[in-house]
Formats: sequence, structure tokens, C-alpha cells
Amino acid sequence: MISGFSALLLGIVEGFTEFLPISSTAHLILVSDILGIVQSDFTKTFEIAIQSGAIAAVIVLFWRELCNRALLKKIIIAFIPTGVLGLIFYKIVKTYLIGNTEVVLWALAIGGVLLIVFERFFAGRKTVENINDISYRAAVGIGFFQAIAMIPGVSRAAATIVGGMILGVRREAIVEFSFLLAVPTMLAATGFDLVKNIHTFSFSDMHILTIGSVVSFVTAIISIRFLLEYIRKHSLAVFGVYRIALVVLFLIIIR
Repeated sequence: MISGFSALLLGIVEGFTEFLPISSTAHLILVSDILGIVQSDFTKTFEIAIQSGAIAAVIVLFWRELCNRALLKKIIIAFIPTGVLGLIFYKIVKTYLIGNTEVVLWALAIGGVLLIVFERFFAGRKTVENINDISYRAAVGIGFFQAIAMIPGVSRAAATIVGGMILGVRREAIVEFSFLLAVPTMLAATGFDLVKNIHTFSFSDMHILTIGSVVSFVTAIISIRFLLEYIRKHSLAVFGVYRIALVVLFLIIIR
């Protein structure tokens, strides 16, 4: 059972980590593990549904970009691979992967190494400077990279950023595109899961979901602004180091 305090704490974790390349799902699972929260069906749905707060934060901060018809088409096209593969593998992901600490730790560690490597070798290959210059072909490629993030611990943000850098998109541009791509992706994931499971929720469950979502909205705004400012002057490799350090720390303290 998730208490009000746990919902508050998990909402903070979701908001701060959703748009950083460190995997919000991994952090939610690991924090739930530390708090002793059992990975029930409601817990798994909660970890997906509180993304609605983060979605709202993107809409509030980037509503002008989302009203750009040409850019919106590219976002929708980039979403298609994740949408299709998500429908196909939804049951497998929720049953066997979400809540699986071992999968999360491996994904965090491997993703951390790859983030460091790709930052070093692909950050300089900039052929697309502006978010509006991302081609439809590149958008599809970014979409397939995002689909890898169905594996908890990979990080949707990390997958899209690395994919964009490989395709030659400037770091700042792909980070912003990643924010926008999160809107249809997380709306679909949250909406689909709620439709399938909301009939099992009690009033107290809805209250817990509301707390987590509202808190994640506030903290997501802070996180987005931080990342946009950070990437102007710094490498993303530090997030790769953080991911690896988090795995080591978790294994030492918890295991």
C-alpha cells in the first residue's frame, strides 16, 4: 500500500527524474524497494500514472512548440514506433519487467556506460542544429530509439537523446525534442494503463494518484528548466557516471 507520504516522495522523484537521462521508472522502483512498498498492480499503475504531472509540465512550458503544425507532425511520427511496440509488448513489460529490480539495475548500468561513450564519440557530429530542422526520417529513427525505453531503467530521455546524437542532432535540439516527444508517449502509456485498471481503484487510490501527479508536475517544471540550462555548458556524461554510481550504491546499501 502506498501512503500519502510515499506518494509525495515518489511524486518528487518522478518529477525530478522524468526528463533527465537517468530513468524515472528505475528511480521509482528503487525508491519503492527502499521504502518497502510491494510491487502490486496498483503500485505499477501508480508509477506509470503519475507521469501525467510531468506531461502537464511539458505542455505548460512548451505549448507554443506544440502548436507548430510541422513540428507536431514530426513528433507524432516519432511516437508511432513506441505506440505500436508498446501495444504489442504491454503485457510482457508490465508483468515481467516493471518492478523487476534486477532488470532495472542492469539497464541503469549499461545505459550509463553507453551514455558516456556516445557523448564522447557522437556529441561533435552535429548536422542538425535546430529542432525544426529534424527530418521525418530522423524522427522515425528517434522514435525507434525511444521504444527501447520500454525496458525499465533504460530511460526514455536517455534513449531519445543518444538516438538523436547518433543521427547528428545537436544536443540542445534533441533534448528539447525529447521533451515534446514525451507528451504523446506518456499520454498514451498513462491513458492506456488507466483505462485497463481504473475500475479496480478505490477512492483512496485516486487520492494517492492525485498527490503523486500534482507533486510530479511542480518538480518536473524545475527539472526541465535545470536540464535546459545545464546542457548549454556541460556534457551529459555526468549522468552516465551517476547511473553507474547509483547501481553500485544500491547494491552496497540494499543488497
